[in-house]
Amino acid sequence: MIQLDLTKEEKDILTEILENDLSDLRMEITDTDSLDFREMLKKQKEVLKKVLETLRQARER
Repeated sequence: MIQLDLTKEEKDILTEILENDLSDLRMEITDTDSLDFREMLKKQKEVLKKVLETLRQARER
């Protein structure tokens, strides 16, 4: 497990970037015809969602 020490500003910026990327991924998943590529994107989406949730919890502390 990797542990990062981020400032509040860094957490906020990273959270915003992840939220934007997740939104883009949703659209890309919808527009993708290749099943293999779609599954890979869905896996990426789940990983990003986990990281984002961890960041949101850290921001509350």
